[in-house]
Amino acid sequence: MIAIIMTDPRLNTPMYFFLGNLSFIDLFYSSVIAPKALINFWSESKSISFAGCVTQLFLFALFIVTEGFLLAAMAYDRFIAICNPLLYSVQMSTRLCSQLVAGSYFCGCITAVLQTSMTFTLPFCASRTIDHFYCDTRPLQRLSCSDHFINKIVSFSLSSIIILPTIIVIIVSYLYIVSTVLKIHSTGGRKKAFSTCSSHLGVVSVLYGAVFFMYLTPDRFPELSKVASLCYTLVTPMLNPLIYSLRNKDVKEALKKLLEKKNKIR
Repeated sequence: MIAIIMTDPRLNTPMYFFLGNLSFIDLFYSSVIAPKALINFWSESKSISFAGCVTQLFLFALFIVTEGFLLAAMAYDRFIAICNPLLYSVQMSTRLCSQLVAGSYFCGCITAVLQTSMTFTLPFCASRTIDHFYCDTRPLQRLSCSDHFINKIVSFSLSSIIILPTIIVIIVSYLYIVSTVLKIHSTGGRKKAFSTCSSHLGVVSVLYGAVFFMYLTPDRFPELSKVASLCYTLVTPMLNPLIYSLRNKDVKEALKKLLEKKNKIR
């Protein structure tokens, strides 16, 4: 997806600028989890160093939170494109798009620092065995021998501060989008408008559905949490490029053009 967006000038639009960043995030946050998980699966030694665990939790928190804010920015982009098409190029300027992406990374970085520091300041005097396939907050909290009720409250509050604004932006944007699309008289116009949003809605549903399932599952069901984690750490990043490429005419044409160019070179 990144190669297609960078090589095709027709995809030099705000929508694909956000999509390129989403692909970058998916690539890196799955890379934080997958290689070590595969090594542990095949190896007899399933250990991870303390520094490695800290790094894994920090980078995962950074990329997953950044993706949430980026999806909200993409919802706003679709809102402007459909509800104010004549002002789209003015309102979604290069500067604003860059600021939205930079703001997403900034929020992700701040959250990652807070979450990681809160988790690893807990005293770990219980078992050193993490009941998970990567270093995540809840499995690490179970290893603490102190009362981590306050830590849980802070973590829940932090998650609410992150998730609620992004969900509100996405919901409000799509309420306006649906309202605008329903006013379009032609069936073709409605279908075209909805088709530009369907891929984004699919990605949002998969990611937030898995995250909600993961963090709302009680601690006494760790296996269910693992399944949800597998979904949004490995399955979602794999599905996102497929969802956007298979349901997007411009991306399919750009991919076809890129493959034809490579065949000519050969």
